[in-house]
Amino acid sequence: MSKGTIGVTTDNIFPVIKKFLYSDHDIFLRELISNAVDATQKLKTLSSCGEFKGELGDLTVKVSVDEKAKTLTISDRGIGMTGEEIEKYINQIAFSSAEEFLDKYKNDANAIIGHFGLGFYSAFMVSGKVEIHTLSYKEGAKGVVWSCDGSPEYEMTETDRKERGTDIVLFIDDENKEFLEKSRIEELLKKYCRFLPVPIAFGKEQEWKDGKYVDTDKDKIINDTAPAWTRKPSDLTDEDYKKFYHTLFPSFDEPLFWIHLNVDYPFKLTGILYFQRVRNNFDISRNRIQLYCNQVFVTDSVEGIVPDFLMLLQGVIDSPDIPLNVSRSYLQSDSNVKKISTYITKKVADRLQEIFNNDRKEFEKKWDEIKLFIEYGMISDEKFNEKAMKFALVKDTEGNHYTLDEYKTLISADQTDKDGNLTYIYSTDKTAQYSYIEGAKAKGYNVLLMDGQLDIHFIGMLEQKLEKSRFIRVDSEIADRLVAKETKSEVNLSAEQKETVSGVFRSQIPSVEKAEFMVMFEAVGESAQPVILTQNEFMRRMKDMSAMQPGMSFYGEMPDSYSMIINTDNRVSKKVIDEIEAACKAEAEPVKSDINRINSEITALKEAQKGKKDEEISAEDKDAVKQKEAEVEGLRKKEQEIYARCGAENKLVRQLIDLALLSNNMLKGEALDNFVKRSVELL
Repeated sequence: MSKGTIGVTTDNIFPVIKKFLYSDHDIFLRELISNAVDATQKLKTLSSCGEFKGELGDLTVKVSVDEKAKTLTISDRGIGMTGEEIEKYINQIAFSSAEEFLDKYKNDANAIIGHFGLGFYSAFMVSGKVEIHTLSYKEGAKGVVWSCDGSPEYEMTETDRKERGTDIVLFIDDENKEFLEKSRIEELLKKYCRFLPVPIAFGKEQEWKDGKYVDTDKDKIINDTAPAWTRKPSDLTDEDYKKFYHTLFPSFDEPLFWIHLNVDYPFKLTGILYFQRVRNNFDISRNRIQLYCNQVFVTDSVEGIVPDFLMLLQGVIDSPDIPLNVSRSYLQSDSNVKKISTYITKKVADRLQEIFNNDRKEFEKKWDEIKLFIEYGMISDEKFNEKAMKFALVKDTEGNHYTLDEYKTLISADQTDKDGNLTYIYSTDKTAQYSYIEGAKAKGYNVLLMDGQLDIHFIGMLEQKLEKSRFIRVDSEIADRLVAKETKSEVNLSAEQKETVSGVFRSQIPSVEKAEFMVMFEAVGESAQPVILTQNEFMRRMKDMSAMQPGMSFYGEMPDSYSMIINTDNRVSKKVIDEIEAACKAEAEPVKSDINRINSEITALKEAQKGKKDEEISAEDKDAVKQKEAEVEGLRKKEQEIYARCGAENKLVRQLIDLALLSNNMLKGEALDNFVKRSVELL
């Protein structure tokens, strides 16, 4: 028997290990089983290169719980350790045997997991005492038992152990009794070890006997040692890929398609990423991509490790170049991880291009389900954007799909404005905006359907990427103005007529929450609607974007701004304008005349005061200006009352306004009920 002190720089190493070595205490099981797998893989390597000539035998790693003894044991039949090796690799913390082994057998070594040399000491996060029972594969080696109670002191004794390999026995402390529960251990084995390359046994297989399940003599293997991503794509069928998908994600639908990653240079990387159906609700699903290192689970919190848009995918990434460390901040700063992220982005883009080239009809059929993913990638990742510009599709209101280049060719003849800019006209709701779409189509224009959750941001990105191009929603302008041409029809109304008619219409516009209306006049043809509502493209787009970007909440609080355009060419509009003039003229003209006269007097008074200091102007002169301004204000109110009365008496005014609001889905409740009743009266 020998005693000694573990070679550490401080007596407080164990409290540090217990609290801070890993973010989750349950990681200890992964570390210890990874060490057991390493020992097994090393033995297989030594056997393959002739340095070990004995029988390998059963190499299963076994995990067992003894609730009475309060122990958890991990047993392997790998290379084992000598007393000298325990001194070197266990008693000297943070010296990794795996690193030395890799250096010596770098051309032959199977997948060796450990890199840090601290994995074994994670056992002390849950144990009051840890024992190592081991026998080296080396000829003439003696068995050794090492014991430590969580202090820097240890004991080491030779034994007559006959079986090659290592048993790690953890005496679980009172604070961590959960790790003596078989269900808890099985849960952790499935989380961390379900795809390890060496069989892991926990418990026994069961069979139904005498009305109950009983244990058999057969070990229960909890892992798949050759998961789909470790196999050659040529050896896998579509059914194999789907089966593996459902192993990972049993509650999800069938995947649309998948990408099998397999690269050896400049780093090693394997994996399978699946495209699932992306619903039209933009919520990046966490924990859908699992990160492995040589089939050892590292983390499923990969945000910041892979680009955000890839978080919409599901699957597995495995690379020995990813450090086996659960610190995401470490992973995010690792240069190999960044290279891997770039490579995956490229592979995803190449795979989408391949699918598009090989079966465009199938690609179009799935477009609505992958559109959100592709648009998000194009908006957020420049490298992906460069490639995706070739296969990204747009869809028009007729359901036809086009690449961006194809669509540019389609609309260039009819939708190029007077300044040479290509105008992309789009709808966000082909039902609600039906009349506007029909008006645009009547002018020979094609209308895109951009009703996705990210489309407003996608449009902004395209305006930056596509030269001399602008996007305008179909209801942002009257059809004649969607594509700005050279000529503009004149409105044959005097300034006085416009003021009268707009005053009447303004008086009849109902109160709509968070909306403002400006009355305008346009001559847009006899067949166009008598009154048309349009919404400013810039302001509406800013408000749409503010809904997804908290920093733009200022725009979200602003009222919607609408232009109520009276079509002076329409027969009904002309009739209403004439009736307003006839009804209002006699009563309104004297009031207007008085307003103009008094405004002239106010101008004259102010002109006389021009250049004088405030104290040089008499109180009488100041009061005269105030009195006349009050007179104008009173006359304005009288004028508005006349307009309101004329409007109320002419039911067609309110009917035309309500028709315009109805076409924009803005007529609701009592206003809608009144419209229906008025329609019956007018009929």
